[in-house]
Amino acid sequence: MTPRGIDEYLAALDEPKRATLQTLRQTIRGVIPDAEECISYGLPAFRLEGKVIAGFAAFKNHLAYLPHSGSIFGELADDLAGYESTPGSLHFPIDKPLPKALVKKLIATRLKEVRGRANDKGR
Repeated sequence: MTPRGIDEYLAALDEPKRATLQTLRQTIRGVIPDAEECISYGLPAFRLEGKVIAGFAAFKNHLAYLPHSGSIFGELADDLAGYESTPGSLHFPIDKPLPKALVKKLIATRLKEVRGRANDKGR
């Protein structure tokens, strides 16, 4: 069953996953305070200007940051050294939140991508 919101998603998790993802949620809110919290593809996400900018998820043995873009990680390869990832998710330990500085870079890169596309369409 798909959660109705981020609070419901987090409430269903065991510790320390819940606390670690709550920290990530607060970090994302601090970077993009105007973003709307939502559920996208059944997972917590943050939408800004009609586009999903960031999200996260809990799995059995790791947590994941979801940039909702396949090109973000390539641009930040040096910053992501030491993390495992797939094209659409950055994996991190269940008991260790991502550093705030890294989350800021991930979001800034995604916003640049989204806003760049919007500017291209306006030409």
